[in-house]
Amino acid sequence: MYRPVSCISLLLAASAAMTLPVLAQEPEQRTGLNDQREVAVTIYNENLALVKDTRKLTLKRGVASLAFRDVSARMRPETALLRSISAPGSLSVQEQNFDFDLLTPQKLLEKYVGQSVNIVRTNPATGAETTEVAQVLAANDGVVLKIGNRIETGLPGRIVYNDVPSNLRDRPTLVMSLNNTSTAQQDVELSYLTGGLAWKADYVVELNSAEDKLDISGWVTLTNTSGASYKNAKLQLVAGDVNQVKERVMVTGSSVRAMAAAPVAKMDSMAEESLFEYHLYTLNRPTTIAENQTKQVSLLNGAAVPARKEFLLKGADYYYQGSYGDLGQKMKIGAFIEFDNKESSQLGMPLPKGVIRVYKKDSSGNAQFIGEDSVDHTPKNEKVRLKLGDAFDVTADKKQTDFKKIAGNSKYNYVFESGYEITLKNAKKESVTVTVQEPMPGDWQILSASHPHVKGASNTAVWKINVPAEGSTKLIYRAQVRY
Repeated sequence: MYRPVSCISLLLAASAAMTLPVLAQEPEQRTGLNDQREVAVTIYNENLALVKDTRKLTLKRGVASLAFRDVSARMRPETALLRSISAPGSLSVQEQNFDFDLLTPQKLLEKYVGQSVNIVRTNPATGAETTEVAQVLAANDGVVLKIGNRIETGLPGRIVYNDVPSNLRDRPTLVMSLNNTSTAQQDVELSYLTGGLAWKADYVVELNSAEDKLDISGWVTLTNTSGASYKNAKLQLVAGDVNQVKERVMVTGSSVRAMAAAPVAKMDSMAEESLFEYHLYTLNRPTTIAENQTKQVSLLNGAAVPARKEFLLKGADYYYQGSYGDLGQKMKIGAFIEFDNKESSQLGMPLPKGVIRVYKKDSSGNAQFIGEDSVDHTPKNEKVRLKLGDAFDVTADKKQTDFKKIAGNSKYNYVFESGYEITLKNAKKESVTVTVQEPMPGDWQILSASHPHVKGASNTAVWKINVPAEGSTKLIYRAQVRY
């Protein structure tokens, strides 16, 4: 049976509802760079770094929301780890959200699609302002507004918003829901991997006038495009080939290899140590790595390192299998510089991969660039070899003087015999030595030669030919190859 509700009943229900507790959302606690006590950055070669950010905080006991601001915009949030240093075990993270959708006028407009804003217009004649309420219908390639009964596009005036949506941040922020068991002030550390930080090694070499010694300086170039700055950071660099799971990183590899302390070469500002199968460099002072900045830090200096210069003419194996006749005129001969990475050669330190640029002073004493080459990670006691270019005054003419098939009726039992003449020409005012390197196919032997050769490898014959100043030398040889 229907019973009408009396006005007194409605009033009592409303009064009871007003006495119920209101469950308000817990306000978040924010921490920024003002709370930061220390930051350590370990950078790998290829778009990868480990950041350890330590801050001093007083957190509410129990469940709390912490907005950890000023973190890298390219953070890999799945690697983030928050811990209390001063009160171990007091913090546990229940949930975290990485907010990297940063506040801009366009982003703010997009977040207000479907909501109301105020449009303020100014009369250009009187300066008087009028305000209308508008609903944002769309914000793609412009804005579409509904004002009263009309639809307008474009921005007819200033847009005034009621608030900033909670998912828009002015800086990249990691928001964590914490369970805190301590009420005391504590030092907390957030560590995470991030992209946008990289380093590489560059070297500058000056060759002496006799081209038998060189001075070398090494620099580290840091690049920060991570969307954050790291003030007074403890900087470390890892050198080696560090494996990363490809599905979880934006760049598939990271490499670096460092250098060991040597008694002769000087480490200007970095200390080195071995780390697993890598090397670790530590800068001996704090440094600030600013956002969108390239920074250079001195790495090493070495003086009077013994060097060797080589002219190299390298052949090919195809012309030992057929008749070709002329093989080239004025052929380029490569110019190389090499040195030993040994303590006895004033070095003896693992060198990170990078680019080595070589200079030499001209007759007026001005240093001129003479070439560059890239080198891979070079451990101690290994050789560094650089191709600086091709010789201008040293060239070669090469021809096949004879070719015949000795035996065989298929590609598996052929025997070929061929003869060659290489004329090495030197327009310099001093004699040079040219290394002739000939790759040999199959089972081979040199039947005769005008100059002695050595077997550089199982498939390579090598000659060292002296060419007099402003003169020439002919290398004549005959080879047999068997398949």
